[in-house]
Amino acid sequence: MSRDAPLSPVEHIKAASRRLRGTIESSLADAPTGAIADDDTQLLKFHGSYQQDDRDVREERRLQKLEPAYSFMIRTRLPGGVCTTAQWLALDGLARTHGNGTLRLTTRQAFQFHGIVKRDLKATIAAINATLIDTIAACGDVNRNVIASANPVESRLHAEAYQWATQISAHLLPRTRAYHEIWLGEEKIAGTPEVEPILGATYLPRKFKIALVVPPVNDVDVFAHDLGFIAIIEGAGAGGGVPRLAGFNVTVGGGLGATHGDATTYPLLAQVAGFIAPKDTLAIAEAVVTTQRDFGDRSNRKRARLKYTIEAMGLPAFVAEVERRSGVRFAPARPYAFTTSGDRFGWTRGYDGRWHLTLRIPSGRIADRDSARQLTGLRAIAGVHRGDFRLTPNQNLIIANVPADARRDIDALVLDHGLDLYARASGTSLNALACVALPTCPLAMAEAERYLPDFLAALEARLAHHGLAQVPVLVRISGCPNGCSRPYLAEVALIGKAPGRYNLHVGGDAAGTRLNVLYRENLTEAGILEALDPLLWQFANERLPNERLGDFLWRVKLLPA
Repeated sequence: MSRDAPLSPVEHIKAASRRLRGTIESSLADAPTGAIADDDTQLLKFHGSYQQDDRDVREERRLQKLEPAYSFMIRTRLPGGVCTTAQWLALDGLARTHGNGTLRLTTRQAFQFHGIVKRDLKATIAAINATLIDTIAACGDVNRNVIASANPVESRLHAEAYQWATQISAHLLPRTRAYHEIWLGEEKIAGTPEVEPILGATYLPRKFKIALVVPPVNDVDVFAHDLGFIAIIEGAGAGGGVPRLAGFNVTVGGGLGATHGDATTYPLLAQVAGFIAPKDTLAIAEAVVTTQRDFGDRSNRKRARLKYTIEAMGLPAFVAEVERRSGVRFAPARPYAFTTSGDRFGWTRGYDGRWHLTLRIPSGRIADRDSARQLTGLRAIAGVHRGDFRLTPNQNLIIANVPADARRDIDALVLDHGLDLYARASGTSLNALACVALPTCPLAMAEAERYLPDFLAALEARLAHHGLAQVPVLVRISGCPNGCSRPYLAEVALIGKAPGRYNLHVGGDAAGTRLNVLYRENLTEAGILEALDPLLWQFANERLPNERLGDFLWRVKLLPA
């Protein structure tokens, strides 16, 4: 970015916001409308909420000369995705009383509430805070919810990763008191600094995402994030003694967002900067954030993510700047390996003897529908469970730390409420992801969450036709090219282009380490299946033992380089 380039409009809004206060309080008090002032819609994101409207009824309301059916989505900050049963019960109650009767688990291990009307917004955020969960910095141009490997089974190292997620999240939080004043009714405190010590006067150029992962399971898709920490384990394996966290390989510059028709935007995988000791984690995280704060593009928001900053600077120069700011020198990266990005479903026993049950939650949407009364069932489980819950980065839920004598009761509640999908679904369905998209996301160009079941049924029929019913395929759907469901890492991905039309991407891998490629553009469902059919036929006839679809497509050179 040229330092003489004009700032984007959002930069001016942030600069004039009085540290994120704007006119949010007066917007909330403006009863005649269900919306808030335009500038406040940008600032509200920093407080964990987005203004939305029901696009299913938008045209009908326009014809009736009514304003759109405005409501608000609220997203929590929940580092590492760990939630107590008391917190679950409280959030369940809010979803029923103030929301649309559903809870949604996100790919960032957080909760989302949908359908909150303006008059309930303040009360809902205050009630979330009363559970000791908050929503600050869940959205906006800040470091968002820090995610971490969710599986509590593997070792004590997963607990360490979770602790680092909470520490990083706390260290990088905004220090403004605006959140507490607006939503919690706290008094203004004299003498608070005018400029954020880490985030600066106008915060970051764009959103910033951090992930911690414990190999060999890459459930966080670590290369999709601005900043990643890959745990390096010593002492594991036969005769290796008790495993310990030696440190982290640090990855920088991942990001999957793009814009249709704009060749200057594209998904990129993060690059490995080097290895650090655990004691240097916070210093490196802060230095990466402040480097992006000072060097990121503030004129063009489409080019404002860290991935483009590193492209402009070059990785060696970026790493040198991070080392200068942190006082930490990166060591050469250490070996590691990923085998999968999926969750482990069903019951597993942890290193400490406690049990953990991973449930499949399609698209992360917890609701009472037909025979699957998920919301009611999980409320019942939370009422008797003596452990906690873990949200996974794959939109699933772990009922964690279950004593052996409680398994039977948990199983009975799971079966009674149709929560046993993990035992009935195919491998392809179990690992599929979709973003919310229509009807509430203002950026959505096509369906995603609502379309996922139909597309999976159609795809699985074609897989069965080719004798591939037992072969899992990693499928992800996004309603637009911003990539909230991390579609650019899938073996088969649909990227929304227009209502009922998608770009087809293929060729990612099961471990989340390779980008897929655009294979066909602007297809209907029939066109998607027609394009996939010859690939599936050749895969069925020429695949190696245990070979995945994405790997096969590259091996036999069916994809553009």
